[in-house]
Amino acid sequence: MVTSSVLPKVVDDAGEGEANPRRAKWWYATFHSVTAMVGAGVLSLPYAMAHLGWGPGTAALVVSWGMTLYTLRLLIELHECVPGVRFDRYRDLGAHALGPRLGPWLVVPQQLIVQLGCDVVYMVIGGKCLMKFAESVSSWSRAPQLHHQSYWICIFGASQFLLSQLPSLDSITAVSLAAAAMSVGYSTISWAACLARGTPAAAEGSGGGVSYAYKDGTAADSVFRVCSALGQVAFAYAGHGVVLEIQATIPSTPTKPSRGAMWKGAVAAYLVTALCYFPVAIAGYWAFGRDVSDNVLVALRRPPWLVAAANMMVVVHVLGSYQVYAMPIFETLETILITRIRLPPGALLRLVARSAYVAFTLFVAVTFPFFGDLLGFFGGFGFTPTSYFLPCILWLKIKKPPRFSASWFANWGCIVVGVLLMIASTIGGLRSIIQDASTFQFYS
Repeated sequence: MVTSSVLPKVVDDAGEGEANPRRAKWWYATFHSVTAMVGAGVLSLPYAMAHLGWGPGTAALVVSWGMTLYTLRLLIELHECVPGVRFDRYRDLGAHALGPRLGPWLVVPQQLIVQLGCDVVYMVIGGKCLMKFAESVSSWSRAPQLHHQSYWICIFGASQFLLSQLPSLDSITAVSLAAAAMSVGYSTISWAACLARGTPAAAEGSGGGVSYAYKDGTAADSVFRVCSALGQVAFAYAGHGVVLEIQATIPSTPTKPSRGAMWKGAVAAYLVTALCYFPVAIAGYWAFGRDVSDNVLVALRRPPWLVAAANMMVVVHVLGSYQVYAMPIFETLETILITRIRLPPGALLRLVARSAYVAFTLFVAVTFPFFGDLLGFFGGFGFTPTSYFLPCILWLKIKKPPRFSASWFANWGCIVVGVLLMIASTIGGLRSIIQDASTFQFYS
């Protein structure tokens, strides 16, 4: 018997059979996907380019864009691969394809790493950009500049305690729309400000020019930097972890299945993603060369009011992005507490469970506030499976394409590339975290 959910869904207070009514349109899927995809990772793409170089860096961006769009299509098609059943969660699809025991154990940890990793990174980038905004404002008013990055991460985390009490993904539609608009805004400001900064030879503080050579160091250091950079590129394509949850909000009928509207929304989101990613990566690397920061907005100084505005746009964006990734975890936590521990549903359960999750991600973010290194590690360890090759494994198990067919070759090719990328970027990111943690001071 095929089941549409490994864990029963929490029924809402209205007494309806669905916790989340399916009323979304295709453009809802677009800005939810943009919010989930175009996140803090875009700001580190010039830094990744600096470690990869012009040719390999551009190739990594293009190949990743194409591969993840292909695997996203697979997930959208598999959402209703069984007539009359909707696999609204990644874990449900994994249980159907790989069995009720192996499927959840293989899929759930990877999806949890994606969602938890994004939320931790968004805590870090939200705090960093708040601090950058405050420093810009204080420089205008001649007030003392505000430091202590960890304090700003805590301030950003406090806002998530409030937003986490919104009941479902549908209830954060306005927040997600604002976040999607902000992502386009700060991406545009980032690449435009890099171009306006001037030619590399005339750039301020460039010492007469910008170098595009690889950084000095041993061969081992160079290899690890390249591996970490590949993980940062992988982190930029993170929307697969919640794509089925997004598609679950779209109505579906036998004559008009949800995959049509979802695919239209996904393509629109990927076009927006390309307009954000490629200009930022290329312009940021062109302007700063190998010395670019792991957050290109931090490297920009002029005009100060525009840089301050861009940092505040990042804050607004990650406010929504955090919730897009956290909502599936909230639902799972509440489901487990209600169905297995027999706690009564209600506002108190929501307050305690969700606040505990926000507090945990805040603690990890304050403990390991290494933006670029976190991107490399989470991108490799968590994002490459869910975005690059796990959809291909599920497709091969469910659809069983003929051996040596075009579909068979395409999926096995993605699996091989994805596994190699996962191994390399995980090692590179973990090594960078260990190196930075050994010299990190909490009050910095």
